[in-house]
Amino acid sequence: MSRAVQYSRHGGPEVLELVEVPEPHAGPGHVRVAVRSAGLNAFDYKVRSDPDYLPNHGLPSGQGNEFAGIVDEVGDDDTGVSVGDEVLGWTGFAAQADYVVVPSTHVAAKPATLDWPSAGGIGLVGNTARRATDAVAPGPDDTVLIGGVAGGVGLFSAQFAIRAGAIVIGTASEANHEFLRTLGVIPVTYGTGLVERVRLVAPQGITAVIDTAGQETVEAALALGVARERINTIVSFPGVKQYGVQTVGGGGKTATELTELAEQVASGELVMPIAASYPLTEVREAYRRLESRHLLGKVVLLLP
Repeated sequence: MSRAVQYSRHGGPEVLELVEVPEPHAGPGHVRVAVRSAGLNAFDYKVRSDPDYLPNHGLPSGQGNEFAGIVDEVGDDDTGVSVGDEVLGWTGFAAQADYVVVPSTHVAAKPATLDWPSAGGIGLVGNTARRATDAVAPGPDDTVLIGGVAGGVGLFSAQFAIRAGAIVIGTASEANHEFLRTLGVIPVTYGTGLVERVRLVAPQGITAVIDTAGQETVEAALALGVARERINTIVSFPGVKQYGVQTVGGGGKTATELTELAEQVASGELVMPIAASYPLTEVREAYRRLESRHLLGKVVLLLP
């Protein structure tokens, strides 16, 4: 038997249970990974807490979609992956467990210099940030506003946009402003008066918006005169259809993309802070921390 995080009813972190499950094994074309770290994402708790968020998602459910660990079983000799390889990868609602079994194409080699917490926490947010940033196609002539820039998707999106030559302004809690400045982001606080604060730091105007925070960012973008086709939100909220903005999130994951992302984080070319780490047994507390919002970077679970 092995352990896995599951829930049998919708709700807050209190519905999460660490249960014993039959130990999984790798079939043809698959590998089994002994998990060393697993990232937490807002998507996890939105699906868990709201039955309407992903209506076809059945219960009971596992949790977690990104992981890193050591391959300890391969299903055949043609996977291109060997027992003992250190990898990071993705799965569907099963990453927070002792073992994960996935197609061999769903893992990428972990650079030796990449620590386990980072390896387990960059795949999903990196993919989502790449798609969200590409949706508004920032360039040297752009000034981009990013809502919720201190979160995982926001931080990667900011760095992608800056590397494309854009000026980046991001909404974040005051406590995170100094760190954001080290990345080249111009921070502004959330809340009432956001439009005026953005105009003050960007008198040239905003040309594109990536929203990871919610309705406030989109409404500010429209008030600032940003074209709807250059506003992209990954957050579902009432009225998004009537605004006519983009809603491009993650998708199209590949091992090649994950390899590139891991190498860039390992080299320091991309930065992703770990806000907090918890043992698997403290998964409820880990999600309470994540759901408190206003974190800088990622929350991850660590396994021995």
